[in-house]
Amino acid sequence: MSKRHDAIFDDVLRDIPDDAPVSRGGSRFLKRSNALADTGAREEKVLRWVDPASCVMWEGHNRAYDLLTEENCRDLIDSIRAQGQQEFPAIVRRRTGQGAEYEVICGARRHFAVSWLRANNYPQFRYLIEVRDLTDEEAFRLADIENRDRADLSDYERARDYARALSLYYGGKQKAMAARLEVSEAWLSRYLYLARLPQPLIRAWPRITDLKELHARTLRPLLSEDQAAVLAEAKAIATQQDQARAGQGGFVPVPRVLMRLKAAAKKSTAPKSAEEGVLHIRERGGQVTMRFDSDVPAETLRAELDRYLSNRFG
Repeated sequence: MSKRHDAIFDDVLRDIPDDAPVSRGGSRFLKRSNALADTGAREEKVLRWVDPASCVMWEGHNRAYDLLTEENCRDLIDSIRAQGQQEFPAIVRRRTGQGAEYEVICGARRHFAVSWLRANNYPQFRYLIEVRDLTDEEAFRLADIENRDRADLSDYERARDYARALSLYYGGKQKAMAARLEVSEAWLSRYLYLARLPQPLIRAWPRITDLKELHARTLRPLLSEDQAAVLAEAKAIATQQDQARAGQGGFVPVPRVLMRLKAAAKKSTAPKSAEEGVLHIRERGGQVTMRFDSDVPAETLRAELDRYLSNRFG
C-alpha cells in the first residue's frame, strides 16, 4: 500500500500495547486516546478481539469473499500463524437486527485467514476489529482507499464496485464521484467501462480475477468495429471456459482469448474480393466495387455480371 494510503491506519496501530488485558469473556479491549492536531479534539478508538463468526461481510464490500481460498490467502494465513495473532485490525460497523453483530468494511482476507486457522487446529486465534460509525458512502471510500493498491483485488471486482457506487452514492455523476475518490475522471471512466462489458466477454475469461482494465481498453475498438462478431466469438469461448470450470478440459488462456476476439473483429471487417472471370468484384463495408478492363466485349461483361448476380441472389 502507498504511503498516502498508509496514513489512514497509522493512528490505529500506534501505541497499542502487546500485553493489553483480556476480558473474562475472552475478548480483548484495547483503548487509547488520539489527539487530533488540527482541531484539538480527542477521539476514542476501541479495538476488540472477537470470534470471526460474529462478523459478516458488508453487502457493499469490494472483494468477492467467495473467491478467497486457502491458496490465495496462504501468505496471510502463514503470517498470522507465525506472529501468533492478527497484527492489523479490520474495520467494521455494528449491524442492527438479528444475526451477526458486525459487518466487515475492510478486512475480508483477514476474516478468511482467521476463520481458516480456527477451523484447522488453531482455535485460539481471534479476529481483531475496530468498530466505527460509518455511512455507506464513507464505508465505500474507506474500503476503496485500503484496497486500491492491492494486487490481490482484481480490476473487475474494483470496477464492479465503482459502477455500483456511482448510482448508489453519487447520483450517477461521474465528476462528483471522481472528486470524492480523488482520482481523475478519465481513470474512473476506464474502470466503469470495464464494469459495463457485456456478460459474454466476462465469461470468455477463465476467471474474473484474470480480467484487467487494460483488457477493456483492448476490447473497446474491437466492439466498435463489429460488436456482433466479437460477441459471437466470445460466446463460443465462454462455452469452452464453462466446460473447463466443470472439469472438462483446460481453460482457454487469456492471450488466446484476446487473439481469437481480435481475429473475429478483423475477419468481419476485412475486404472480400471475388473474381468472376474478367469481372473483378470487391465487397467492403456494405459496398460492392466492380472492376473490369475497358476492352471487354459487352456480351462477355453481361454474361459475367449475370453469373455474379445468379451466384449472389439465386
